[in-house]
Amino acid sequence: MADNISLNVEVRNEVGKGASRALRRINLVPGIIYGGDQEPQAIKIKFNELFRLLKKGRFMSTLIDLGIGNNKEQVICRNVQKNIVKDLPTHVDFMRLSENASINLFIPILFQNQNVCPGIKKGGVLTVVRPEVELIVNAKEIPSELYVDLSEFELGDTINISNIKLPKGARPTITGRDFVIANIQAPSGLKSSEEETTEEDVEDQEVETKEESESE
Repeated sequence: MADNISLNVEVRNEVGKGASRALRRINLVPGIIYGGDQEPQAIKIKFNELFRLLKKGRFMSTLIDLGIGNNKEQVICRNVQKNIVKDLPTHVDFMRLSENASINLFIPILFQNQNVCPGIKKGGVLTVVRPEVELIVNAKEIPSELYVDLSEFELGDTINISNIKLPKGARPTITGRDFVIANIQAPSGLKSSEEETTEEDVEDQEVETKEESESE
């Protein structure tokens, strides 16, 4: 599981577009906390602190310990609105989490033991179809990554979701099929060489057959 993120925010009394613009001018980002059995709470966040956490990555798939004055709430980020020109955060939505809540999250996949993978050692190339998978997970047990052990995969093998051990209680949002995560393909040069060899073999066989027919 990923370590929780700690973030301090302040209650926001200013509401409306004009108030939000005023906050941004003094390097504060407006936001809101919703969900659970409580009323939505408007908040404001220091721009520099939020930007630093966003740059680190995984902000929207990691539990956040949100400090509000003397109180602390466990939340997850559900949306970050950004300026379309500067790509900087302009508003953030957080959702409160109950003990048994289930949420949909995209979890990244880590491919282990590429250096000993038989297919790759033979010249194959790992082609990743899905670098992350959307799972339904328990809010208190969010995995940081999913792992694929490549130590036994051969050239031409396909890696499916069934090859990944999922955390307890987690399940893919895609159901009814064993969808592809990655495969180990022969490089294009090797494919071309094999195809040329096959064509030459066929031509040689045709020549031999023709010569035998003429000699008869």
